[in-house]
Amino acid sequence: MENFSWKSKSAKYLKERASQFICHNFAKFKFKILSKKWYTSDGDNVLKKNLKNSSDKSVPICNLNNLQLRFLCPSDLPEVRALCRNWFPIDYPYVWYEEITSNPRFYSLAAVYEGVIVGLIVAEIKPYTKLCPADRNILSSCFSKTSSVAYMLSLGVSENYRRNGIASLLLDNLVSHLTAPENCECKALFLHVLTTNKPAIRFYENRKFRLHSFLPYYYSIKGTRRDGFTYVLYLNDGHPPWGL
Repeated sequence: MENFSWKSKSAKYLKERASQFICHNFAKFKFKILSKKWYTSDGDNVLKKNLKNSSDKSVPICNLNNLQLRFLCPSDLPEVRALCRNWFPIDYPYVWYEEITSNPRFYSLAAVYEGVIVGLIVAEIKPYTKLCPADRNILSSCFSKTSSVAYMLSLGVSENYRRNGIASLLLDNLVSHLTAPENCECKALFLHVLTTNKPAIRFYENRKFRLHSFLPYYYSIKGTRRDGFTYVLYLNDGHPPWGL
Protein backbone atom coordinates (compact mmCIF):
# COMPACT_ATOMS: atom_id res chain seq x y z
CA MET A 1 0.00 0.00 0.00
CA GLU A 2 1.30 3.43 -0.90
CA ASN A 3 1.77 6.24 1.56
CA PHE A 4 -0.77 8.84 0.50
CA SER A 5 -0.32 12.50 1.31
CA TRP A 6 -3.56 14.34 2.08
CA LYS A 7 -4.09 17.52 0.09
CA SER A 8 -7.00 19.82 0.87
CA LYS A 9 -8.98 21.23 -2.06
CA SER A 10 -10.77 24.51 -2.45
CA ALA A 11 -14.56 24.64 -2.22
CA LYS A 12 -14.68 25.78 -5.84
CA TYR A 13 -12.70 22.75 -7.02
CA LEU A 14 -14.79 20.29 -5.03
CA LYS A 15 -18.00 21.83 -6.35
CA GLU A 16 -16.75 21.55 -9.94
CA ARG A 17 -15.68 17.94 -9.41
CA ALA A 18 -18.95 16.91 -7.83
CA SER A 19 -20.97 18.49 -10.63
CA GLN A 20 -19.25 16.62 -13.46
CA PHE A 21 -21.75 14.08 -14.72
CA ILE A 22 -21.78 11.96 -17.85
CA CYS A 23 -25.39 10.95 -18.39
CA HIS A 24 -25.76 7.62 -20.12
CA ASN A 25 -28.92 6.68 -22.02
CA PHE A 26 -28.94 2.92 -22.59
CA ALA A 27 -32.15 2.97 -24.64
CA LYS A 28 -30.75 5.28 -27.36
CA PHE A 29 -27.09 4.25 -27.10
CA LYS A 30 -25.89 7.81 -26.55
CA PHE A 31 -23.75 9.76 -24.12
CA LYS A 32 -24.71 13.23 -23.03
CA ILE A 33 -21.43 14.69 -21.82
CA LEU A 34 -21.85 17.58 -19.44
CA SER A 35 -18.13 18.05 -18.88
CA LYS A 36 -15.25 17.10 -21.19
CA LYS A 37 -12.57 18.10 -18.73
CA TRP A 38 -11.60 14.59 -17.71
CA TYR A 39 -12.00 12.25 -20.66
CA THR A 40 -13.67 11.53 -23.99
CA SER A 41 -15.69 8.51 -25.09
CA ASP A 42 -15.99 6.82 -28.47
CA GLY A 43 -19.74 6.69 -27.92
CA ASP A 44 -22.11 4.55 -29.93
CA ASN A 45 -19.79 1.67 -30.85
CA VAL A 46 -18.65 1.12 -27.27
CA LEU A 47 -22.18 1.24 -25.88
CA LYS A 48 -23.65 -1.08 -28.51
CA LYS A 49 -20.82 -3.55 -27.93
CA ASN A 50 -21.29 -3.45 -24.16
CA LEU A 51 -25.04 -3.96 -24.41
CA LYS A 52 -24.68 -6.81 -26.87
CA ASN A 53 -22.14 -8.56 -24.66
CA SER A 54 -24.26 -8.19 -21.53
CA SER A 55 -27.52 -9.21 -23.22
CA ASP A 56 -25.85 -12.35 -24.55
CA LYS A 57 -25.03 -13.48 -21.00
CA SER A 58 -27.92 -12.39 -18.82
CA VAL A 59 -31.13 -10.45 -18.62
CA PRO A 60 -30.78 -7.13 -16.74
CA ILE A 61 -32.56 -7.36 -13.40
CA CYS A 62 -33.50 -3.68 -13.49
CA ASN A 63 -34.03 -0.84 -15.91
CA LEU A 64 -30.67 0.90 -16.37
CA ASN A 65 -31.94 3.74 -18.56
CA ASN A 66 -31.10 6.16 -15.76
CA LEU A 67 -27.56 4.93 -15.11
CA GLN A 68 -25.12 7.84 -14.82
CA LEU A 69 -21.36 8.10 -14.67
CA ARG A 70 -19.76 10.76 -12.51
CA PHE A 71 -16.54 11.37 -10.66
CA LEU A 72 -16.31 10.74 -6.94
CA CYS A 73 -16.42 13.62 -4.47
CA PRO A 74 -15.66 13.80 -0.72
CA SER A 75 -19.28 13.25 0.31
CA ASP A 76 -19.15 9.81 -1.35
CA LEU A 77 -16.56 8.53 1.13
CA PRO A 78 -18.89 6.63 3.52
CA GLU A 79 -20.77 4.97 0.67
CA VAL A 80 -17.60 4.05 -1.22
CA ARG A 81 -15.99 2.67 1.92
CA ALA A 82 -19.00 0.46 2.66
CA LEU A 83 -19.04 -0.84 -0.93
CA CYS A 84 -15.32 -1.65 -1.01
CA ARG A 85 -15.55 -3.46 2.31
CA ASN A 86 -18.32 -5.59 0.81
CA TRP A 87 -16.64 -6.16 -2.57
CA PHE A 88 -12.99 -6.71 -1.73
CA PRO A 89 -11.10 -8.83 0.84
CA ILE A 90 -8.49 -6.09 1.39
CA ASP A 91 -8.96 -3.67 4.27
CA TYR A 92 -7.96 -0.27 2.87
CA PRO A 93 -6.97 2.47 5.34
CA TYR A 94 -9.27 5.44 5.80
CA VAL A 95 -6.79 7.80 4.13
CA TRP A 96 -7.07 5.73 0.93
CA TYR A 97 -10.77 6.59 0.71
CA GLU A 98 -10.00 10.25 1.41
CA GLU A 99 -7.54 10.28 -1.45
CA ILE A 100 -9.64 8.56 -4.11
CA THR A 101 -12.65 10.78 -3.38
CA SER A 102 -10.70 14.07 -3.33
CA ASN A 103 -7.28 13.95 -4.94
CA PRO A 104 -7.34 14.82 -8.68
CA ARG A 105 -4.38 12.57 -9.38
CA PHE A 106 -6.85 9.68 -9.24
CA TYR A 107 -9.32 8.88 -12.01
CA SER A 108 -12.23 7.86 -9.76
CA LEU A 109 -15.38 7.22 -11.79
CA ALA A 110 -18.65 5.95 -10.32
CA ALA A 111 -21.69 4.35 -11.95
CA VAL A 112 -24.81 5.69 -10.23
CA TYR A 113 -28.31 4.21 -10.48
CA GLU A 114 -31.26 5.97 -8.84
CA GLY A 115 -28.89 8.02 -6.71
CA VAL A 116 -26.92 5.00 -5.46
CA ILE A 117 -23.37 4.10 -6.45
CA VAL A 118 -23.48 0.61 -7.99
CA GLY A 119 -20.00 0.48 -9.52
CA LEU A 120 -16.70 2.32 -9.55
CA ILE A 121 -13.26 2.31 -11.10
CA VAL A 122 -10.15 3.98 -9.67
CA ALA A 123 -6.87 4.44 -11.52
CA GLU A 124 -3.76 6.59 -11.38
CA ILE A 125 -1.30 7.61 -14.10
CA LYS A 126 2.27 7.21 -12.84
CA PRO A 127 5.62 8.21 -14.34
CA TYR A 128 7.37 5.06 -15.47
CA THR A 129 10.41 6.00 -13.38
CA LYS A 130 8.27 6.00 -10.21
CA LEU A 131 7.19 2.37 -10.51
CA CYS A 132 8.38 -0.13 -7.95
CA PRO A 133 11.15 -2.46 -9.21
CA ALA A 134 8.75 -5.39 -9.60
CA ASP A 135 6.63 -3.44 -12.11
CA ARG A 136 9.33 -1.70 -14.15
CA ASN A 137 9.65 -4.51 -16.68
CA ILE A 138 6.10 -3.87 -17.85
CA LEU A 139 7.47 -1.64 -20.62
CA SER A 140 10.32 -2.11 -23.03
CA SER A 141 13.45 -0.12 -22.22
CA CYS A 142 13.17 1.55 -25.63
CA PHE A 143 10.58 3.99 -24.28
CA SER A 144 11.72 7.38 -23.04
CA LYS A 145 11.89 8.39 -19.39
CA THR A 146 8.90 10.66 -19.99
CA SER A 147 6.67 7.64 -20.59
CA SER A 148 3.99 6.81 -18.06
CA VAL A 149 1.71 3.91 -17.17
CA ALA A 150 -1.69 3.75 -15.49
CA TYR A 151 -2.34 1.58 -12.48
CA MET A 152 -5.88 0.38 -11.81
CA LEU A 153 -6.39 0.37 -8.06
CA SER A 154 -9.97 -0.83 -8.04
CA LEU A 155 -12.88 -1.95 -10.23
CA GLY A 156 -16.09 -3.25 -8.69
CA VAL A 157 -19.83 -3.54 -9.24
CA SER A 158 -22.53 -4.32 -6.68
CA GLU A 159 -23.63 -7.95 -6.87
CA ASN A 160 -27.23 -7.24 -7.89
CA TYR A 161 -26.05 -5.16 -10.87
CA ARG A 162 -23.33 -7.42 -12.25
CA ARG A 163 -23.40 -8.87 -15.78
CA ASN A 164 -25.18 -5.81 -17.12
CA GLY A 165 -22.11 -4.30 -18.81
CA ILE A 166 -21.38 -1.78 -16.04
CA ALA A 167 -17.79 -2.92 -15.39
CA SER A 168 -17.11 -2.88 -19.13
CA LEU A 169 -18.56 0.61 -19.41
CA LEU A 170 -16.36 1.91 -16.59
CA LEU A 171 -13.26 0.25 -18.05
CA ASP A 172 -14.01 1.53 -21.57
CA ASN A 173 -14.25 5.08 -20.28
CA LEU A 174 -10.94 4.75 -18.45
CA VAL A 175 -9.27 3.41 -21.60
CA SER A 176 -10.78 6.24 -23.65
CA HIS A 177 -9.28 8.69 -21.17
CA LEU A 178 -5.86 7.02 -21.33
CA THR A 179 -5.81 6.96 -25.13
CA ALA A 180 -6.81 10.61 -25.54
CA PRO A 181 -4.15 12.81 -27.20
CA GLU A 182 -3.15 14.46 -23.94
CA ASN A 183 -2.22 11.03 -22.51
CA CYS A 184 -0.27 9.73 -25.51
CA GLU A 185 2.77 9.05 -23.29
CA CYS A 186 0.76 6.53 -21.24
CA LYS A 187 1.87 3.21 -22.70
CA ALA A 188 0.07 0.66 -20.54
CA LEU A 189 -2.67 0.03 -18.02
CA PHE A 190 -1.84 -2.60 -15.42
CA LEU A 191 -3.44 -4.14 -12.36
CA HIS A 192 -2.95 -6.79 -9.72
CA VAL A 193 -5.44 -9.58 -9.07
CA LEU A 194 -5.64 -12.58 -6.76
CA THR A 195 -4.71 -15.80 -8.55
CA THR A 196 -7.92 -17.33 -7.18
CA ASN A 197 -10.21 -14.60 -8.55
CA LYS A 198 -11.22 -16.49 -11.69
CA PRO A 199 -14.18 -14.24 -12.68
CA ALA A 200 -11.98 -11.13 -12.62
CA ILE A 201 -9.21 -12.89 -14.56
CA ARG A 202 -11.69 -13.97 -17.26
CA PHE A 203 -13.08 -10.43 -17.43
CA TYR A 204 -9.66 -8.90 -18.02
CA GLU A 205 -8.48 -11.56 -20.45
CA ASN A 206 -11.65 -11.08 -22.51
CA ARG A 207 -10.73 -7.40 -22.74
CA LYS A 208 -7.23 -8.03 -24.10
CA PHE A 209 -5.27 -7.75 -20.87
CA ARG A 210 -2.34 -10.14 -20.89
CA LEU A 211 -0.77 -12.01 -18.00
CA HIS A 212 2.56 -10.38 -17.25
CA SER A 213 3.90 -11.89 -14.03
CA PHE A 214 3.22 -14.08 -11.02
CA LEU A 215 3.49 -12.39 -7.61
CA PRO A 216 3.97 -14.95 -4.82
CA TYR A 217 2.62 -13.84 -1.42
CA TYR A 218 1.74 -10.42 -2.85
CA TYR A 219 -1.43 -9.91 -0.80
CA SER A 220 -1.95 -9.99 2.95
CA ILE A 221 -5.59 -10.84 3.64
CA LYS A 222 -6.73 -11.36 7.21
CA GLY A 223 -3.22 -12.32 8.25
CA THR A 224 -2.70 -14.79 5.39
CA ARG A 225 -0.33 -14.26 2.47
CA ARG A 226 -1.96 -14.78 -0.94
CA ASP A 227 -0.51 -14.98 -4.45
CA GLY A 228 -1.32 -12.49 -7.18
CA PHE A 229 -0.93 -11.87 -10.90
CA THR A 230 -0.03 -8.73 -12.80
CA TYR A 231 -2.15 -8.15 -15.91
CA VAL A 232 -1.34 -5.50 -18.52
CA LEU A 233 -3.22 -3.82 -21.36
CA TYR A 234 -0.84 -2.02 -23.73
CA LEU A 235 -1.92 1.37 -25.05
CA ASN A 236 -0.65 4.06 -27.41
CA ASP A 237 1.83 1.71 -29.15
CA GLY A 238 3.27 0.51 -25.86
CA HIS A 239 4.74 -2.99 -25.67
CA PRO A 240 6.64 -5.20 -23.22
CA PRO A 241 10.34 -6.06 -23.38
CA TRP A 242 10.83 -8.16 -26.48
CA GLY A 243 11.77 -11.22 -24.45
CA LEU A 244 8.40 -11.35 -22.67
